[in-house]
Amino acid sequence: MKFVDEVAISVKAGDGGNGLCSFRREKFIEKGGPNGGDGGDGGSIWLEAADNLNTLVDYRYTRSFQAPNGAKGGSNECTGAKGDDLILPVPVGTTVIDSNTREVMGDLTAPGQRLLVAQGGWHGLGNTRFKSSINRAPRQTSPGKPGEARDLKLELKVLADVGLLGLPNAGKSTLIRAVSAARPKVADYPFTTLVPNLGVVSVGRYKSFVIADIPGLIEGAAEGAGLGIRFLKHLARTRLLLHLVDMAPLDGSDPLEAVRVILGELAKFSPALAQRERWLVLNKADQLVGDEREERVKALLKALGWNAPVFVISALQREGTEALCAAIMRHLDEREQRLAEEPGYSEALVALDERIENEARARLQGLDDQRAARRRQAKAEAEDVDDDEAEVFYVRE
Repeated sequence: MKFVDEVAISVKAGDGGNGLCSFRREKFIEKGGPNGGDGGDGGSIWLEAADNLNTLVDYRYTRSFQAPNGAKGGSNECTGAKGDDLILPVPVGTTVIDSNTREVMGDLTAPGQRLLVAQGGWHGLGNTRFKSSINRAPRQTSPGKPGEARDLKLELKVLADVGLLGLPNAGKSTLIRAVSAARPKVADYPFTTLVPNLGVVSVGRYKSFVIADIPGLIEGAAEGAGLGIRFLKHLARTRLLLHLVDMAPLDGSDPLEAVRVILGELAKFSPALAQRERWLVLNKADQLVGDEREERVKALLKALGWNAPVFVISALQREGTEALCAAIMRHLDEREQRLAEEPGYSEALVALDERIENEARARLQGLDDQRAARRRQAKAEAEDVDDDEAEVFYVRE
């Protein structure tokens, strides 16, 4: 199934049914009075988080949705039928944004959670509603109200406890294969992952966490180069970042420079995301023999001035992966305990999460605006060329 994490859709709630103007007409009953009923309410549109979905591909081609209208009121004070609500399932982790105002309407982060995105129109009133002691035969009714219409942008952010960060071919997919049942593509030649992959890592009985493999970044990603910038937003909701570094790159590049490239792109994309707790994972250690491994690790950490946890592993050989997963599980448990016991810690994390969300959204929106401006400029230049060509006249004498 194709992974789709952004779609634009249009929703239109149902209109309310009109009220009816009607009078009672029965044999031997004169001047029976008004008996026009109210119309029915229009159907509303809801988005519901479903845990059996992991992509927005269902909305890639069908992008317009309308709920049923309410029925017109009937005689004998019968109310018109209500329009049924339209419920659209979306993956857990979907953010709903109003495309016109760019307002965030809500986040669907739990299975079964619902969000009202278009309210159905209110029903119209029949003439029975307007009768009184001085107006016994009212011919007044009211029409149903139109349902809300919105243009929405749906953004999916995968929900994971741990996010993998690094250059292409750093070994992220190999690591997620080594520690979980996920099976992303890996091979003995250079290539990059095209879509995020999720894996559940079991650590002992009843203990597990979710790890996300995000497509690799390249230099200039914060300006839109490569694929990584499109998926960096998925790291916004992770609780821990693992920065994978290839210690024995085939092209002979410097691991120190690889670390600095990623840190630079991360800071450009979202300064708040760069403050998320991040561990350094030095991968492909099996390619280094003897004292070379220890010397390279010491030189790298000294040059970086790194004071966060560091793990030296070989994802391919599963060397050090068990200790890494155990440390991650302990860290997540301690984090949950601090959240329960320290209100200040919880508030600080919530504030950081909000900053990351806002900065990531602003960065991506800025890139979208730049691309739209370039398309408009290209279109205008093409139209100018067509106009110039239209001014050439050929006359046969």
